[in-house]
Amino acid sequence: MNKKIDNSIITGPILGSMLMYFLTLLLGSFFQQLYNISDTLIVGNVLGPEGLASVGGSSAIIVNIFVGIFMGLSSGATVIIAQFYGARRDEDVSKAVHTAIALAVVGGLIITYLGYTFSRSIVILMDTAPDIVDSSVTYLRIFFMGMVFNFVYNIGAGILRAVGDSKRPLYVLIVSCFINIFLDILFVVYFKMGVAGAAIATIICQFISACIVIFLLTRANDSYKLVLRKIRFDIHMLVKIISIGLPAAIQSTMYTFSNLLIQTSINRFGLNYIAAWAAYGKLDSIFWMGISSLGIAVTTFSGQNYGAGRLDRVKESTKCAFGIALSITIPITLIFYFKAAELMSFFTPDSPETISIGVQMMHFLAPFYFTFLGVEIFSGTLRGMGTAIIPMIITLCGICALRIVWIKGVLPFYPQIETIEASYPITWITTTILFLFYYLYYMKFKANKIIK
Repeated sequence: MNKKIDNSIITGPILGSMLMYFLTLLLGSFFQQLYNISDTLIVGNVLGPEGLASVGGSSAIIVNIFVGIFMGLSSGATVIIAQFYGARRDEDVSKAVHTAIALAVVGGLIITYLGYTFSRSIVILMDTAPDIVDSSVTYLRIFFMGMVFNFVYNIGAGILRAVGDSKRPLYVLIVSCFINIFLDILFVVYFKMGVAGAAIATIICQFISACIVIFLLTRANDSYKLVLRKIRFDIHMLVKIISIGLPAAIQSTMYTFSNLLIQTSINRFGLNYIAAWAAYGKLDSIFWMGISSLGIAVTTFSGQNYGAGRLDRVKESTKCAFGIALSITIPITLIFYFKAAELMSFFTPDSPETISIGVQMMHFLAPFYFTFLGVEIFSGTLRGMGTAIIPMIITLCGICALRIVWIKGVLPFYPQIETIEASYPITWITTTILFLFYYLYYMKFKANKIIK
């Protein structure tokens, strides 16, 4: 029996329901970023630009590569569960949940091995400054030891969000965030453990988060209830998950690869540029956490309504998402532009050169944030309806391939930081236009094929 199917996602006014769902996700993303930023703030202030670059430079890109592969795959589970839940297919929801948890455990073990084994090789390959290679590798190897916990929490939280429960994952994040800050201060400031302390604090919090979310799933009274002895791969369900998740995984990997290329290019400018880019990246994540939360919201609304056969509500969800997106993008852009120096000084208060470089980065990129909105919202809607191949191709061509061509083809002739920065708005605008055309085409000719 699906006790919670009559919820506001598939009934009632969409804007108010999506706004409340989004705000809960946004608050959760805020604590997720606070969780991440606390590492950077504490390490940057205690260990200086070297520590900041070790935690937030090449290391962050490498983590994103490995985590992005799995999170792309797991997004297939989230979409499938949302569609089945909206269609009241309880048995299929249960199979998808247990298959997804099995995928998290196996995937976490595989990526722990790969990440630990190849961290040094990748750090060196990225032309990381020699004086931070060892500290970057130390941070990464410890961080990768917590991948199973990381994946179990994220896929468990994704299951809850797919059925419309965004509040309990938020509570888990809040608890985990404050524990992480406490452990960061304890290990880095008082125990003088350096970047290793920050990594240890992170995996302890990931373990706690994974335990809590598993507990919540096992205590559920609905079709998504987790029974530990039933955790196994259902081959039919695994194929469904992979059919949607694999394109997303490829897309995420190539997206991160293009950012890796950019990080490698920035590394050649020296330590202050690496540190400034790392600090800007943490501030930049404030925008991305909002847009990513909105992407999750529109995917959930799209998935459940598509499963329920309500294409009209899918279209309305997309419109509402754009309104919400603009309401958060404009204020962030203005704050980032006019308060750039003050924001950068939080990370490296004793390095004026790093602050100056970071301010230039913020002034260049923040005004273009609005050009990315269509990428996240259109792809979220399409992903919720179960289409993955074409969105993957659009992203690979519009963002990844074009960005690589720009860095390889233009940067050698204009070796300036502005050339690297320009790759972002150019690719955002191109990809948004491509997604707009495909969204209009899909809604007119394809979207009437409701989930079978």
